[in-house]
Amino acid sequence: MRRDFFILPTHMKRRAINRFIYVLLIAVLGSIVACSKRNESAVPGGGNGTDTIPDPPKEDVFTPQTPGITVQTADYKQGNIAEYLLYIPDTYNDMKSYKWPVVIFLHGVGEIGNDIDVIRQVGLPRVVKGKPFVMIAPQCTAVWWNTDVLQQLYKEVLKKYHVDSSRIYLTGLSMGGFGTWNWAQTSPEKFAAIVPICGIGTPSQACVLKQMPVWAFHNADDPTVTVAGSRDMVNALKSCGSSLVKYTETPTGGHDAWTKAYADTALYSWMLRQHQ
Repeated sequence: MRRDFFILPTHMKRRAINRFIYVLLIAVLGSIVACSKRNESAVPGGGNGTDTIPDPPKEDVFTPQTPGITVQTADYKQGNIAEYLLYIPDTYNDMKSYKWPVVIFLHGVGEIGNDIDVIRQVGLPRVVKGKPFVMIAPQCTAVWWNTDVLQQLYKEVLKKYHVDSSRIYLTGLSMGGFGTWNWAQTSPEKFAAIVPICGIGTPSQACVLKQMPVWAFHNADDPTVTVAGSRDMVNALKSCGSSLVKYTETPTGGHDAWTKAYADTALYSWMLRQHQ
């Protein structure tokens, strides 16, 4: 302390001491705050270190599956899906670290019911053997495809099978073509690409699929579902600025545009290149 401090009047000494104590307190408080911030930064997420630490990543569990096509039960309350066909590639159980792409197939009106075996003979299930992806083919038991029920199936697939959530593809024929457009327009974030065959979507809402790779198929002479359904959706997507839409239209063939489509190896090569 300076020597001339001692010759100051008493009231000035008191004022100087108070000022010194005030400055000292400010310095101490500043030091405490700085230490506190350093401690917070040492805790992941900051805060008090108890409620902001992120949860550890979930363990990647591999569950062996039966290769080939099997029938799986679906228990969705008040839903119209009771079973689905599951296709597992032959090498699935040998490749435990690999996450497989998934193709969800939606059938047409002719396969509605409770005989799951009829789905084996139509569309993708008929030719899926040897394909390098997991296939999910639900059976609609009544009325029409219900997107709320399909969402439950989607969640089950991600939870139950060793699959890649960034490579999930949706396809369907006739009623399933309608369902493909509808589900994709409702939840575009769920799919890496879609393949609607002889279906109809909602052109006024096509722009939600602007960033979605789409390959549509239809026969010009389709007597069941007008070819305008596919044409209108494709044109609407192009009007939105989409450069990711492909369209194959055959002059003849009637309602069955799916046999040729699913027999084309180029379709699968294109599909499996798409990622979210």
